[in-house]
Amino acid sequence: MALKTVSEKGLVLLGCGKMGSAMLQGWLSDGLPLTSVFVLDPFPSQWLQDLEIQGLHLNKSLPKSPAVCIIAVKPQMMGEALPSLKEIAQSDAVFLSIAAGTSIKSFQTVLGDTCKIVRAMPNTPAAIGQGITALIGNENTTFVDVERCERLLQAVGDTVILQREEQMDAVTAVSGSGPAYVFHLIETLAAAGVAQGLPSDLAMTLAKKTVSGSGALAMQSDESPEQLRINVTSPGGTTQAALQVLMDPKTGMPKILLEGVEAAANRSKELGKS
Repeated sequence: MALKTVSEKGLVLLGCGKMGSAMLQGWLSDGLPLTSVFVLDPFPSQWLQDLEIQGLHLNKSLPKSPAVCIIAVKPQMMGEALPSLKEIAQSDAVFLSIAAGTSIKSFQTVLGDTCKIVRAMPNTPAAIGQGITALIGNENTTFVDVERCERLLQAVGDTVILQREEQMDAVTAVSGSGPAYVFHLIETLAAAGVAQGLPSDLAMTLAKKTVSGSGALAMQSDESPEQLRINVTSPGGTTQAALQVLMDPKTGMPKILLEGVEAAANRSKELGKS
């Protein structure tokens, strides 16, 4: 039902960089007609230009009352981009923001206090349909409004509904920025393998597959990550030797990740105030 409504009334996408493109690809694969999509992007990719030939509306006049208007520009560009949507804000359209650190209040200041706004935080695995997106609507949105946005976001992965907007800073720090932490883990794990004598390409292959396989196992197993860790750790064995270093409360991963996530959350709060 959500995609049917969007197909009929139209979908506006303000900004179509990596995340916007990943989401658009997911919607098109899910059956959204190109002719229902209106994209505003000052520097459209060749992919977008090719889609325009096939029916997508690129940098053209927007429908007066689309079903959803997705805001996918960087926070630094928000001040320049948002005013172009003021006319739509007077309609029944729902505004779905995936901009990090930009509060619902910030949108209402520009678009009006009666505007329907859903704030969301996806992450880059959305590019392969494996993302996780947290979202929350303001007091003007209905259950149907939020459900429509959730349905769109599910085209690129899983979704969770937040209870309070204040939780978004922590979400940004954990899952929004989280892929970078995992990529760095792969980098450092491979580098450690090289330090122990492995060829760099072999070490990288082992690191990538170990991380991806472990993540898949954690998702599919009925056991907790803690229990899965215990299952791998034989008393007095090699894994235990490594974990004594990695789990050290003063110098290990618990302290490092706690401080890193806290730094990301604090930065998200700062962006929300700017």
